[in-house]
Amino acid sequence: MQTALIGYGEVGRILAEDLRASGVPVCAYDLKLANESGDPMREHARSHGVTLAGSHADAVRGAGLVVSAVTASQAVPVAAACASGLLEGAFFLDFNSCSPGAKIRAADAVSAVGGRYVEGAVMTSVPPYRIKVPLLLGGPDAAALAPQLAALGFAPAVASDRLGVASATKMCRSVMIKGLEAMVIESFTTARHYGVEDAVIASLVETFPGIDWEKQASYFFQRVIEHGRRRSEEVREVAETVREAGLTPWSAAGTAERQAWVADLADAGVFGARGSAGFARSADWRTEADRILQGKG
Repeated sequence: MQTALIGYGEVGRILAEDLRASGVPVCAYDLKLANESGDPMREHARSHGVTLAGSHADAVRGAGLVVSAVTASQAVPVAAACASGLLEGAFFLDFNSCSPGAKIRAADAVSAVGGRYVEGAVMTSVPPYRIKVPLLLGGPDAAALAPQLAALGFAPAVASDRLGVASATKMCRSVMIKGLEAMVIESFTTARHYGVEDAVIASLVETFPGIDWEKQASYFFQRVIEHGRRRSEEVREVAETVREAGLTPWSAAGTAERQAWVADLADAGVFGARGSAGFARSADWRTEADRILQGKG
């Protein structure tokens, strides 16, 4: 099945590598291809035999499967931008972390031109699992797409034939996971300032003995430093999901602000040069906490 990838960031490139390794023809498009920031994408595409398109519509033209893996805020606009090039009956798999309401609006744009929209909820970090990351599917065409995705190497499970169920599952999980990331960064960095980090961690180990807090904290710092911007956008969608349920998203809103704050520090060079070998790779969270404390002003 000819596949189009919309969004050629970390997730898009991983999917491209695994699909190409299986011989699947892949065409990709990303807004960054319009400028110099797209140079690494162009090099990656050359290395893996991926065709790059000049627009959303050009990328999806002729594809039986379209995978949208962009930032959360772009999910609905991307679905609309792809619509004019979609084949009738083509599957549009929305990988993006959006509220159920956003997924339904994206589905409307795809369905209006005869496309088959399927929401996808990625249930954990992609890099360790690659194409086999646990993936919940939702919507009327989810059951039809699932075996085809499995044949391509994905690990899909159908959550519901109703749109929004898979996304709600992912969003409610993210209240916890992304919130825990933000809380660890806030708590541990503050503890580092006061010199009480060892006592705090010892207390957490006693309360939650199943978690290696040193290792987990280092991983959280790494991921938020590298992907805080994307995470903050996702958690704003989480907050919208909470609002759609009639609740005030106090926790999610605060998490989005903390994630964005770390992203701002990263963009300002507090953690070193983005894209360099050591960026967001420190094995000791204290190194990054010290950088925050030194560079937060």
